[in-house]
Amino acid sequence: MKEIKLAMLGIVDGNGHPYSWSAIINGGYDPEEMKKCPYPVIYDYLSAEPKENLGIPGAKVTHIWSDDPKETSKIAKASLIRNIVSKPEDVIGSVDAVIIPTDRGNEHVERARPFIEAGLPVFVDKPLADNEEDLKTFISWVKEGKMILSSSCMRYAEEFKDYREPQKLKNLIGETRYVSITTPKTWERYGIHALEAVYPILKPGFISVRNSGSYKRNIVHIKHNSGADVVIAAVKDMHGAFGNLFIGGTENKVYSDFVNTFYAFKTQLESFIYYIKTGKRPFPFEETVELMKIIIAGIKSRENNGMEVFLKDIKA
Repeated sequence: MKEIKLAMLGIVDGNGHPYSWSAIINGGYDPEEMKKCPYPVIYDYLSAEPKENLGIPGAKVTHIWSDDPKETSKIAKASLIRNIVSKPEDVIGSVDAVIIPTDRGNEHVERARPFIEAGLPVFVDKPLADNEEDLKTFISWVKEGKMILSSSCMRYAEEFKDYREPQKLKNLIGETRYVSITTPKTWERYGIHALEAVYPILKPGFISVRNSGSYKRNIVHIKHNSGADVVIAAVKDMHGAFGNLFIGGTENKVYSDFVNTFYAFKTQLESFIYYIKTGKRPFPFEETVELMKIIIAGIKSRENNGMEVFLKDIKA
């Protein structure tokens, strides 16, 4: 199969994915330019990897656009991207697929629309959507056969791998009764990181959401049909606690910290390349729909003084 040409389109505050994802896919970066990236952690984890770990065979980010032209030039230099375009739609006809690396769910329908309507496969950063109308739009596009994939890298976290296998987890702790996980930033933008770490462990079957916190301090209790309860703390300035997972069971407990950002990002991006090449989804789209319903329910609950919101009442 010919090399897949990708466009990296968009950037928002607090999110350096265009730098890191492009470097991971392209198999290299300019060290001096990457040091100028406004997110020092990206250079730190890229430079810690052996050079042979960089690169996804059969794919390259060949085109770049961001909301800030000055930033676009910096990303292109740092991540070895050849072509800068003046508006995102300019990539149509020149690339095979599009990555939208922004994490504001309420922007994703309009950011993705031109490329979905052009028939290009699109990867959308988490969360796919944070409201019912936008989620309905994405569902309708997928029903039409459009190739849309969205995920958090936490779905692929190396540290949680054994817990995603039901029998291994049961051997470790017995029956799962309680799960908790922490994340900084807001429920709207980072709640999905916590959720998508937990979702492959408990599997589909979430029932209701109760968010007793505030916009800056979300404390979210989620019920699952297995009988397990999940508590997520998404606190805006809690930067010292990202991806701290605890699972309590009838016989024991496990605790793990998310550490290997590079592994999670690369595996996440490889899943999109696999999807383009094979047409086979790495996981069912119905899982993304359920996750977005949890995000939406968490917002509705918070806005209604911590009222319990049932997923069946999210109209998507």
